[in-house]
Amino acid sequence: MPKPLDETRLKDLALAYVARFATTGAKLEAYLARKLRERGSVEGEPVPDVRRIVERMIELRYVDDEVYAKAKAGSLLRKGYGGRRVEQALREAGVDEDLREEMRPAESSARQAAYALASRRRFGPFATELPERDKREKQIAAMIRAGHGFDTARQIIEAETVEAVEQWVEEAEDEYE
Repeated sequence: MPKPLDETRLKDLALAYVARFATTGAKLEAYLARKLRERGSVEGEPVPDVRRIVERMIELRYVDDEVYAKAKAGSLLRKGYGGRRVEQALREAGVDEDLREEMRPAESSARQAAYALASRRRFGPFATELPERDKREKQIAAMIRAGHGFDTARQIIEAETVEAVEQWVEEAEDEYE
């Protein structure tokens, strides 16, 4: 059975966690609280203050929600996920609403992400042959599940050529710069 936790052991767990994983203050706090529930605290000593340990990690800049949010949002966008999925992932990680709003992708980034997903999954004009209507509907549904809006998904899936999609992406870059 694992040893109960005192303040020092809990700080060591926090350091090991932030050294190994990119994280937010909320995720670190949940991890430490779970470890404390699982292992308990040393009898006769005060229960370690999880919140204070997390605040110290933030103060030392071992944990930075903004850096985490930028990295996570960028990673998801490069993989082809849309703004809704980015927002959902950041919410689940405990990133506050204002910071989530800041990380909302610009129109040009959202279009580039949609392009990346369609290209990788061979949707719409990226397929070897133009799909039938039922397959196009499934592709649109997959793009919506990936966090893209219906209009964005439809724009790509119903495009006649890859060049048309590229032009659509470039229009956003020109328009929103």
